Amino acid sequence: MTELSATPAAILPDDAPTERLKRPTIWRKLRRDKAAMLATGFLVLVVALGVLAPWIAPYDPYDNNLRMMLKPPSEAHWLGNDGQGRDMVSRLLFGIRTTLSMGLLAVLAGGSIGAILGLLAAYFRAMEGPIMRVVDVLLSFPSILFGLAIAAVLGAGTTSITIALTVAAVPSIARITRGAALVVMQQEFISACRAIGMSDMRIMFRHLLPNCASTIFVYLTLQLGQTILLGAALSFIGLGAQPPTAELGTMAADGRNFLFFAPHVSTIPSVAIFMIVLAFNVLGDALRDVLDPRLRQ
Repeated sequence: MTELSATPAAILPDDAPTERLKRPTIWRKLRRDKAAMLATGFLVLVVALGVLAPWIAPYDPYDNNLRMMLKPPSEAHWLGNDGQGRDMVSRLLFGIRTTLSMGLLAVLAGGSIGAILGLLAAYFRAMEGPIMRVVDVLLSFPSILFGLAIAAVLGAGTTSITIALTVAAVPSIARITRGAALVVMQQEFISACRAIGMSDMRIMFRHLLPNCASTIFVYLTLQLGQTILLGAALSFIGLGAQPPTAELGTMAADGRNFLFFAPHVSTIPSVAIFMIVLAFNVLGDALRDVLDPRLRQ
């Protein structure tokens, strides 16, 4: 018993210093990737613009001015005006705010639920079958069907689309978490924790989850871009934010009837969606390359 008791004490405390030593190395490696740094800087700027939108928007994004309807970019309105004469800069700032809010909330909620389900499936083998069968069922449905079903029940709007995006994010994150947790479960320190009588919840959330955190975080970064793209697509077909709410997908849909004589109305929010999703994908790929030990060797 003396050796068993000493084993986790020798292993577990040493993990923390090791992780602390790795963090600067990871950051230095990430800084060497110019594309990742560019994506990070762009995302920081976009988030700042969304947060500060109520204070930096030059005009009221919901103020109609039919005399300025479909005006091209000018000195007074840098990105022109939409079909209701509203300033496109102000609409874009508030659209970024709405789109990012829905995407972040959905990924955080769906990621939390999916991570817990994945941990439970990996740790309690009796629960693995039922949980993973539910996950398989959810994965068999296209994400857009969740939007259609939830919109039919709750009505179109930001609340229903956020719920749909949350549900769509759960199964893939649950599967990724389970796979990462199964690998960690094979490590000796998990056996040592059990040997000294540590509770299941403490093992799961004190030792198992932190060792899966890097894998989950990288996938959440990639998932965030896909969630934003899916949310914009649902809004584009009328299931998401409803007019006059400024949201990038809705803004792109509003301008599709003016593509030939006022293309800026639709192309500006579409380019914004493209750039945000691309930045999240580039950052997620860079984080995966840095954090995956197989790719670091």
